[in-house]
Amino acid sequence: MKCTKCPCQNTKVVDSRVTDHGNSIRRRRECEECGHRFTTFERIQASNLMVEKSDGTTEPYDREKLKRGIAIACAKRPVPLAKIREKITELEETWGKEAIVKSKKIGEDIIEMLKDLDDIAYIRFASVYRKFKDVETFKKEFEKLLGNSDK
Repeated sequence: MKCTKCPCQNTKVVDSRVTDHGNSIRRRRECEECGHRFTTFERIQASNLMVEKSDGTTEPYDREKLKRGIAIACAKRPVPLAKIREKITELEETWGKEAIVKSKKIGEDIIEMLKDLDDIAYIRFASVYRKFKDVETFKKEFEKLLGNSDK
């Protein structure tokens, strides 16, 4: 594993822990040359999952791309990163049953996940994903959200 601070290729594992409910391993590593410590994660690959986009093209599933989008929606919100990782792993398990998953399914599943985690993150993600065009669209979504909260 290459050091994140210098070009050295020799690092040693200092500590390993199972994380994400047994779905990944967190490793603390130390560079043998400069002594810099950093963390890596090892997880099972999502079975070569392919994503079919709305234009019909397909591309490999990218967990990091999805995590970045969710992190932007959750910025400055009290949503723990560990919880986001856990929920993504749960969704990947359901998507992994198919060789190809539609991007629309991924987006809608993420919206539902965020609705349960944080209302503001949900609105942020939905506004970008569903391409809200004006304040009226926001208002309708807020009313739906408030209607669900009353029940």
